[in-house]
Amino acid sequence: MPHRTNKELVLGIMVGTAGISLLLLWYHKVRKPRIAMNLPKFLSVGKTFDSITLQDEMYNDQGAAVIFQKRQLQILKKLNELLTNMEELKEEIRFLKETIPKLEEYIQDELGGKITVHKISPQHRPRKRRLPIVQSSATSNSSEEAESEGGYITANTDTEERNFPVSKSFNVHVEELKLDALLQKADHLRMDESGKLESFELLCDHKEKFRDEIEFMWRFARAYGDMYELSTNTQEKKHYANIGKTLGERAITRAPMNGHCHLWYAILCGYVSEFEGLQNKVNYGHIFKDHLDKAIQLLPEESFLYYLKGRYCYTISKLSWIEKKMAATLFGKVPSSTVQEALQNFLKAEELHPGYSNSNYLYLAKCYTAIEEKQNALKFCNLALLLPCVTKEDKEAQKEIKKIIASLKR
Repeated sequence: MPHRTNKELVLGIMVGTAGISLLLLWYHKVRKPRIAMNLPKFLSVGKTFDSITLQDEMYNDQGAAVIFQKRQLQILKKLNELLTNMEELKEEIRFLKETIPKLEEYIQDELGGKITVHKISPQHRPRKRRLPIVQSSATSNSSEEAESEGGYITANTDTEERNFPVSKSFNVHVEELKLDALLQKADHLRMDESGKLESFELLCDHKEKFRDEIEFMWRFARAYGDMYELSTNTQEKKHYANIGKTLGERAITRAPMNGHCHLWYAILCGYVSEFEGLQNKVNYGHIFKDHLDKAIQLLPEESFLYYLKGRYCYTISKLSWIEKKMAATLFGKVPSSTVQEALQNFLKAEELHPGYSNSNYLYLAKCYTAIEEKQNALKFCNLALLLPCVTKEDKEAQKEIKKIIASLKR
């Protein structure tokens, strides 16, 4: 028993000692700093070293917290900069997506139309043909055109073969027609929209036989103008306009006193100008006016010529003073005209061919509206509504006429 009691006593002392040690450790770590901070100044003087040590420990803890907060702020700042940069990058990508499709047009305008890409829409690709090559006008930089040994006309790049929108198979027998019968049939077919493509195909099938006949040449140029109007694809339109202009140029070279040659050359120059830069547009405007005037001299009874002249005069009359001054400064002489001059041409077309077209009545109404003669404007609007709508142009004219009527009745 005494031996067992001694053991229990030793064990109790060890446990008690361990407990006191733990209590002192806790006191040093937790309680001691708080008491040191609360000591009166006169008592803390004798314990300067301990106070400094405790202050340093507290300063280190606070400094670590401040450094951590600063690093957090730096990280947040970097993240904000990254998000801003991402938003700017997204905006630039969106801008590029919108701009790249327009890049070709921009380059064409800047280079005056030197770049050409001729594509024919799928609906016009039943068979391939080589097109005759001839020299293009000095004023046009829109196509690479030359006359080949076979006498075909083309406006192509070095790597791309041109396609003709002809529906018949290449090896199908084509009915051979004499020139007079061919021209009569071609003229008859193009009297409505649906027959213009067939008229074009017919002339294509006979181009090698009659390519040097003047009456065939200007009709072939006209057919390219018809295809320009029928097409809805920009590059296809450009293709037809360039080749048609080249054919028209050949026609007036061969027959300078044929009014139809001058007429269709003028029209096709107008079509080509749609794909040129501003300076070439002005140049083509002069060419259009010169050849239209020549055609009127040679065909004074052709109402279509006066309608075209009226359209030209009306467009020029509507140019603002600033536009005219800018064009004159940049490109020299700019044509001038008035609404009155346009009106006289439209009236002449109506005189030669009463009820000539919806479009002629539309522009008569526009001219009378511009000079504030409302009754005459309403008169020609009402006459236009009596005409049938045959072509797409007729339908568009009727829509505009209804708008004019509504505005005049306010």
